Amino acid sequence: MGWFGGSYEEYDFNMFSVSHFIILAILIIGAVSVFIYRDKFAENQWRKAEIGIALSLIVIELTYHFWMYVNGNWKVSHAIPLELCSLSLVLTVLLLLTRSKMIYEILLFTALLGASQAFLTPFLNFDFPHFRFFHFFYSHLMIIWVPLYFTWVKGYRPTIWSVLKLFLFLNAIMPIIMLINKLVGGNYMYLSHKPKGASLLDVLGPYPWYILSLEGMLISLSLIVWLIFRGKGANINSHTSARKKLES
Repeated sequence: MGWFGGSYEEYDFNMFSVSHFIILAILIIGAVSVFIYRDKFAENQWRKAEIGIALSLIVIELTYHFWMYVNGNWKVSHAIPLELCSLSLVLTVLLLLTRSKMIYEILLFTALLGASQAFLTPFLNFDFPHFRFFHFFYSHLMIIWVPLYFTWVKGYRPTIWSVLKLFLFLNAIMPIIMLINKLVGGNYMYLSHKPKGASLLDVLGPYPWYILSLEGMLISLSLIVWLIFRGKGANINSHTSARKKLES
């Protein structure tokens, strides 16, 4: 099977290796490019690119599930897309297809706080050029770049109510995921128990109190994200108005 199969030993991924640093550089260069060329990206011709990226994310995610299945790794206890990054991927596709402001308001926080952490400490066994390497980093790149694109190019901005919407979203899905965990013996979003290895959850208290601590930390960090990306007066509004004229 080559790059689509192979063992962990053949493609062993090491954190902060050359391939990891290259991907981190691509992440930063891409984000900076979106900001610098935001007026160019505002042109209507990029709508096809938005839809194309959404379709590519669907294809690569379906291919990933097929890869797990043919390699005997697809198990209902861990393969359902219920982790925060998996949910962010779904939101990314929906945002690209619908341009929904409400979806953006949730994705901005889950992407910058969840996917960015996944970039720094990837839960990944396969290095370049394995398929899983491309799947992991391509999907996480888009999860981060897309909400930044909608912020800097489309003029979307979070409000203080966006943080409330995130809070309601998390608390709406949490009991559902906890029930699914119980039914399938899973640990999606670490709502059943802490991970076996050392993690940040170790300093957030015992089960189930670490869940409340984690939620409080996420909301606190979301307030920081809101402070950074919120609209900042007339300059933002005028820039957004000019961009809308380009799109009309």
